[in-house]
Amino acid sequence: MKTRKTELRIFTIADWEKEERYLQKRHREGWKFRRVNLLGIYHFERCTPEDVVYQLDYNEEGLKHKDEYVQMFQDCGWEYMQDFGGYSYFRKPVSEMQGEEKIFCDDESRLDMMRRVFAGRYLPILIILVLLILPNLFGQFRSQDADAPVLLVLFLILLAVYAWAAVSFGYRYWKLKDRLKK
Repeated sequence: MKTRKTELRIFTIADWEKEERYLQKRHREGWKFRRVNLLGIYHFERCTPEDVVYQLDYNEEGLKHKDEYVQMFQDCGWEYMQDFGGYSYFRKPVSEMQGEEKIFCDDESRLDMMRRVFAGRYLPILIILVLLILPNLFGQFRSQDADAPVLLVLFLILLAVYAWAAVSFGYRYWKLKDRLKK
C-alpha cells in the first residue's frame, strides 16, 4: 500500500478557501498534507482518516516576526505546516476544537487579509503588466516584428486570466464587505 502521494493542483491566490477545503477533504480520505511546492505539486502522507481543518493566512508582516507569529497560532492549538506563495498553512483536528474555530475570528479580520492579498499580489502583477509587458508589446508592433501578433494574443490571454482572477477576487471582497454592513 502506498504511504506517500503527490497531486498537481493549481489554485489562484484568491482561492485559499478552495485550497483549505481540498486539504481537509484529502485528510478525511486518509491523506495528510505535508507540503506544496512551486509547481503546484501537493505532497501527502497516508494517515488515519480524520476531520482536520486547514487554514491559510496571508500576512507578510507576520512572517517578518515568524517565531512570534507561528507561536501565536500554536498557543491556540494550530499546527504550523509551511509558508508558500505568501500564505502560511495551519491545521487543527476538529476533535480538539471548541465549536467552530477559524484563524479569522470575524469577517473584519478576513477582509483585512483580503486587502493584504490584493496589495501584496494583485497590484504588483498589474504594475508588471502595465509598466513592463505592455510597453514591450507596443515596441514589437512599432518595429513590425513578425512575432507581434502572436505576442499580442498571448498578452490578451494573460490579461483575460488576470482580469478574471481580479474580478473574482473583487466580487468576493465586496460580498464580504456588504455582509459586514448588515
